[in-house]
Amino acid sequence: MYIFTCENTFEDMMCCIYHAWEKALKVGHGCVRLEKRGEEQISLFDEYIYVEYNEEEYKKVVRSIKHKISEEAYACVYYACLSSEQDALDTAYRFLIKGFKIGSDITFMRNDPDVMRIKDIRRKVLHETRYFMEFARFNSIGNKVYVCHLEPESDVIYEVSLHFADRMPSENWLIIDDNRKKSVVHTTDGQMYIRYFTDYDMSVLAKTEDVNDEYTDMWKIFFETIAIKQRYNPECQRNLMPVWMRKHVTEFQ
Repeated sequence: MYIFTCENTFEDMMCCIYHAWEKALKVGHGCVRLEKRGEEQISLFDEYIYVEYNEEEYKKVVRSIKHKISEEAYACVYYACLSSEQDALDTAYRFLIKGFKIGSDITFMRNDPDVMRIKDIRRKVLHETRYFMEFARFNSIGNKVYVCHLEPESDVIYEVSLHFADRMPSENWLIIDDNRKKSVVHTTDGQMYIRYFTDYDMSVLAKTEDVNDEYTDMWKIFFETIAIKQRYNPECQRNLMPVWMRKHVTEFQ
């Protein structure tokens, strides 16, 4: 078995698919598997091949998916690559094998296990994205920049940032993924960009959560005031707002 691995970014995964497919043309798709780096299950009988990013290969794969299958298929693959599920990358690869044979109809074949699996992964990623759109809380730093910390399981902070770019276009803000040590930075009336941080950067940025302003206190008071003690239901609250998502939510601090 040939195991192709890559970094946990969408662009690197597209390059990984490119090289895996190239190898599969010689040995067969059944002899190839894809895994994100750091999630490999090492075996003495498998050959591991690490794939680095190549812009031309990345563009070729994206263009082929959109033109030869469909935009909907591309969306399925894109969200699968954002997922934290261990089999997500290989599932995307299996989905594409069938997609390039069948065409755009592949996304409607809900009785196919690979299609069902990638749809399920996509649904979970979108669900998590919507959760964090609601749970994101910003701290104002010196009335100059707003900072938000999140710890999503899937790599969804860019998708979350699109939501706030539409609602806070004239503000300086950044949304930080503490798990992946990266952030989406938005400048006033400007574009967004992704920045990666060092451990030292993260230790400095962690202090931004200790900053409280009048709005922080007002929000906590509001949250406590509207609560109806007689209807307090922690089990229902956990269903609507899982505990692992509350770490950076102001009203739970």
